[in-house]
Amino acid sequence: MKKIMLLLTLVLTSCEYFKEEVDLVVFNANIYTVDEGFSKAEAFAVKNGKFIAIGTSEEVRKIYTSERLFDADGRTITPGLIDAHCHFYGLGLNQQVVDLTGTTSYQEVLDLVQQFQAENPREFIRGRGWDQNDWEVKEFPTKKELDALFPDIPVALERVDGHAYLVNQAALDMAGIKWNTVIDGGEIVKGPYGITGVLVDNPMRLIDSVTPPPSLETKIQALKDAESICFSYGLTTVNDAGIDRETISLIDSLQQAGELSIRVYAMVSNTKEDVDHFIYKGPIKTDRLNVRSVKVYGDGALGSRGAALKKPYSDKWGHYGAMITPVNEIEDLARRLAISEYQMNTHAIGDSANAVVLRAYQKVLKDRPDRRWKVEHAQVIDSADFDYFKEGIIPSIQPTHATSDMYWAEERVGPHRVKGAYAFKKLLEKAGTIALGTDFPVEQVSPFLTFYAAVSRKDLDDYPEGGFQMQDALTREEALRGMTIWAAYSNFEEHEKGSIELGKWADFTIYSDDLMAVPLPQIPTIDAEQTFIAGEVAE
Repeated sequence: MKKIMLLLTLVLTSCEYFKEEVDLVVFNANIYTVDEGFSKAEAFAVKNGKFIAIGTSEEVRKIYTSERLFDADGRTITPGLIDAHCHFYGLGLNQQVVDLTGTTSYQEVLDLVQQFQAENPREFIRGRGWDQNDWEVKEFPTKKELDALFPDIPVALERVDGHAYLVNQAALDMAGIKWNTVIDGGEIVKGPYGITGVLVDNPMRLIDSVTPPPSLETKIQALKDAESICFSYGLTTVNDAGIDRETISLIDSLQQAGELSIRVYAMVSNTKEDVDHFIYKGPIKTDRLNVRSVKVYGDGALGSRGAALKKPYSDKWGHYGAMITPVNEIEDLARRLAISEYQMNTHAIGDSANAVVLRAYQKVLKDRPDRRWKVEHAQVIDSADFDYFKEGIIPSIQPTHATSDMYWAEERVGPHRVKGAYAFKKLLEKAGTIALGTDFPVEQVSPFLTFYAAVSRKDLDDYPEGGFQMQDALTREEALRGMTIWAAYSNFEEHEKGSIELGKWADFTIYSDDLMAVPLPQIPTIDAEQTFIAGEVAE
């Protein structure tokens, strides 16, 4: 009997001995690989930060062993989530200003600004997140109350969409903005008693030019704060839609030093100096950073009536919105980028701006296949212009914009044009792929709200009954692909991430519930329990 036991021990030991040692084995999981066939698995093995085996728990554990054996206990795992359009650095900076998100009145805004200044004294007060469409009085505020509260301290409060400021007189004086100041591509809003304090789009730059810049310590903390928030939601890659050369360099240095782990697809801000620098330098690609695109602002936002429309706004006759970047400049930049290795990603909200951008793309990309240029937002499209997306142009959309804007979108554009707005399914059918993001901090960071809005077309109050323009809802599979493999494809990274497949980075997210199977109303309550980058826990 002792001989038999000894023999069994030797056999088991030898079997274990001949297993390949790897860095991590995950088993007993409900894995959506998001490969071409949308197949499922139970386990995978990770070595040197990449997936080297995927299959059943029995198959993987028979061949591989590790000091890190992770029993998922049946929990759901997907590829690490990608936010295809956000403002990562901006999210971090927002942690250090007055948070006005969700305010229901101008008085609440004023109360929060006063409270912030009392607790965090500033020589220049910044805030972000107000939206007059959420107030009982759905009109732009004026600076009168800010002037009374802060006669000597400049104040600049950014609208939720990032396309308007409310500033006080002290800020206007610092920036030299007067009644006769003229800035193309936006509006200095005026009333019967003078400048109201609301600046839409390009005039905001005058305020930016006199705002004290953040210190290096502040910038580093902002990036780390943003990373921590993103990891808590299961995000492993973020597409930062418009950052300057200095910030890109800082991200790279922090990543190289091991102080920043999240992967960043950086869109270069459209300034002459930065564009010149990066086109001359060529794309930058590391394991964590990818710089090969330029972010361009075509027009403004629909909520602040800055989106450029072909016909006047339905609720402001004679007003068409405005192009932030003139048409000729968009066309010139498109020609220049077309002969470089850089992708052009252009913000276009209104149907006029979308038409301008799509035509410019078509002109310069005729003989240049697989350039994957994106239209960021692609929010209101004329029926005559959808077919442009058949030509390799990728719509990069944010599903929660539909459920945030649906309360007033038809007021802005009317019942006919709204049918071509937030048309996710139609865009997918034309383009064959879409990339999904949030546009945070314009919207909340949560990818679960993105997924829910894309599929249900409802807000968190279960409104509207039946969903908003449900013909353009996505399936759950389409939504998950848009947040993983299609987003990776839009970044030229589909061979290294976006699905759980052999040889790809072991970026994955573990959930509290199965987002592909739970009842729709439960999706927003799902938590990302753990986030992994290259097989390591991201914290």
